[in-house]
Amino acid sequence: MSRIDKLIAEYCPEGVEFKAIGEIAELVRGNGMPKSDFSESGVGCIHYGQIYTYYGIWTTDTISFVPPEKAEKLAKVEPGDLVITNTSENLEDVCKSVAWLGGSQIVTGGHATVIKTEQDPKYLSYYFRTPEFFAQKKKQATGAKVIDVSAKNLAKIRIPIPPIEVQREIVKVLDNFTQLEAELEAELEARRLQYQHYRDALLAFGDQDVRWTTMAEVGEFFRGRRFTKNDLNADGLACIHYGDIYTQYGTATTATVSHVRSDMASTLRFAKHGDLVIAGVGETVEDVGKAVAWLGDGEVAIHDDCFAFRHSLNPKFVSYYFQTAAFHAEKNKYVARAKVKRLSAENLGKLAIPVPPPDEQERIVAILDKFDALVNDLSSGLPAEIAARRKQYEHYRDRLLTFREAA
Repeated sequence: MSRIDKLIAEYCPEGVEFKAIGEIAELVRGNGMPKSDFSESGVGCIHYGQIYTYYGIWTTDTISFVPPEKAEKLAKVEPGDLVITNTSENLEDVCKSVAWLGGSQIVTGGHATVIKTEQDPKYLSYYFRTPEFFAQKKKQATGAKVIDVSAKNLAKIRIPIPPIEVQREIVKVLDNFTQLEAELEAELEARRLQYQHYRDALLAFGDQDVRWTTMAEVGEFFRGRRFTKNDLNADGLACIHYGDIYTQYGTATTATVSHVRSDMASTLRFAKHGDLVIAGVGETVEDVGKAVAWLGDGEVAIHDDCFAFRHSLNPKFVSYYFQTAAFHAEKNKYVARAKVKRLSAENLGKLAIPVPPPDEQERIVAILDKFDALVNDLSSGLPAEIAARRKQYEHYRDRLLTFREAA
């Protein structure tokens, strides 16, 4: 019998009491705090969007701050409180939470709720990621494009409340899993930085006698045709949406994550095997200009915010070069810096690219493919180990947080 089993047998032999969140906590809804309020220093703050993009189960530091005069008007978060999201574009992210374990008061804003409770905050934060909690929040969620679980509806969700001694023992076990995964993630990040350094050095060519030319001299660009997310269809034509390039794909792909309605075929433009598909827009300078080599069989439809680059080079060689710091530094000179960042086909054509002999391109691709697999391939190496550890953690988390309810 584990220590947790012994504690449950000792403190709650008849089962664990389930209570609505509103019964065991005070819920304070945040308001205001757009990103334009952020400052270099001041009072620490947690923006709702950061909860599902940056923070984990808990944190002792914030990545953002607001001036003290703005903080006065915002919802206060004390050490031991949780900040939970009320809004997201998908059901998975809504109601994710982070326990604030820092040493001082911070603030949060709109689309977030502060949960103030005497329960172990990390216990609650772990529980809010279980399938049982997901099933309940799904029933309380409203909206289609934007999913919302209001503070009022959040308060209705029932959760198991074992004695604090049991909560703390569960947290101790799950923290060990989280720490191990964090160590593996840190090692993987170090290897990725090493890979990026080697890739950039290999594609800089140093003192080698390599011909450099503009992209317009070794290929041509053409823009895709418009389709919307409403046009996507699981049974339709393979397509690449510009947003997928910087969220779903790596250097190259043989299959797409999206498909568009087949009856739109006559209105679309298609990339061919070997073309580079480039994102022409992005919310950041970093994202615009990212690319993926299309190596699938047949053609693939491309969005009107994408460009296809049809060229005479090794497609993966070009895609790897598009990832280098040198390419991004030159690209930055041509990006139109409006609210949405853009690159035109004309400016893409001005960018320089090295053109070593075909056999040298192939040799470089073979080397970088091996490095890329070490840091990105989910079927081998550290990525595979991290994925296995994550499954193991989720299995134990769900088991540890499943209780027999007291009569």
